[in-house]
Amino acid sequence: MELEQALHAARALVLADLAAGDVAEADVVSLVEDAVAQRRWWVEQWPEGVEFLVGLVAQDVQDALLDRYGRWPLCPVCTESGDLHALEVEPELGPDPHWACTKQAVLVAPVGSLSSVRR
Repeated sequence: MELEQALHAARALVLADLAAGDVAEADVVSLVEDAVAQRRWWVEQWPEGVEFLVGLVAQDVQDALLDRYGRWPLCPVCTESGDLHALEVEPELGPDPHWACTKQAVLVAPVGSLSSVRR
């Protein structure tokens, strides 16, 4: 996959998940743009890492949101029991990343598909 296409795909998938959680405010979208810009440099240094961009951008945005706003995305598997925790990207560095509940050891949705998860 071409670099620009991969960067646009990563941006679009993470923005879709942010929109699904109603957190795609302008300042949050800026965090996505920052993550994409930083990963552009990273993948230019390591072209073989292009297939990992989606998961890495998702993790970068998740980390930036934690610093500024709190946990995101909240786990829909455990929220009914009152156990509020964030989903994690699995695999951390690999192709085909998914949001996962590590407490229940289940994959919740592919990155970019949180809108398909029941809340």
